[in-house]
Amino acid sequence: MDYSPLLISLKAASIATIITFILGIYAAYLTTTRLKKLKGIVDGVLLLPLVLPPTVVGFLLLVLLGRNSVLGKFLSQYDISIMFSQAATIIASIVVAFPLMYRTARGAFEQLDKNIIYVAKTLGLSNHKIFFKIILPNSSSSIMAGTVLAFARGLGEFGATIMIAGNIPGKTQTMSVAVYSAVQAGNRSLAYKWVMILAIISLSSMIMMSKLESMQKGKVGKGDK
Repeated sequence: MDYSPLLISLKAASIATIITFILGIYAAYLTTTRLKKLKGIVDGVLLLPLVLPPTVVGFLLLVLLGRNSVLGKFLSQYDISIMFSQAATIIASIVVAFPLMYRTARGAFEQLDKNIIYVAKTLGLSNHKIFFKIILPNSSSSIMAGTVLAFARGLGEFGATIMIAGNIPGKTQTMSVAVYSAVQAGNRSLAYKWVMILAIISLSSMIMMSKLESMQKGKVGKGDK
């Protein structure tokens, strides 16, 4: 059994999770602090990949990153092609995982007791210190739960991946795509193996997320007392 789809999936999901962790938290912080008046519009744009069918997301990425696009033509001048590469699998995972990270982080920031932030400001702490010393530590459990959820979503991505990365064994064939290929080839036993691996990883991620959420509720409960 070739385990390259597992390695490709883990690599794409891990890199995508790191990137969405940074971008998601930053976007959530901006939305809750500086873009409150535009919250509805910002939410609509950033959460769009969450409600669009994966194939539609893949098609839009194809339009944006394809060789005939502005970006594609620019990169082609330097012999760089994103399409049908491992970079494409990572980009697909980032796009579908980002809304989950952003939404979870924004919810955590909005639930914080604003009095703590006000007290910190009266003590002369800068916004930078308030963010790293107060906001992030008090939202850590929820943010980690969002990170786990984003990882699981990126790991199981199929629609957008197959549209822009294709199905190249050993290069862009992720576990989800491997399941599709196995079914198409009539190899049910191989499909079952990949489904089991995906299910075990996803179930483990959900259990971890549930524990993190329980930890967050426990902290809130202690804080109320």
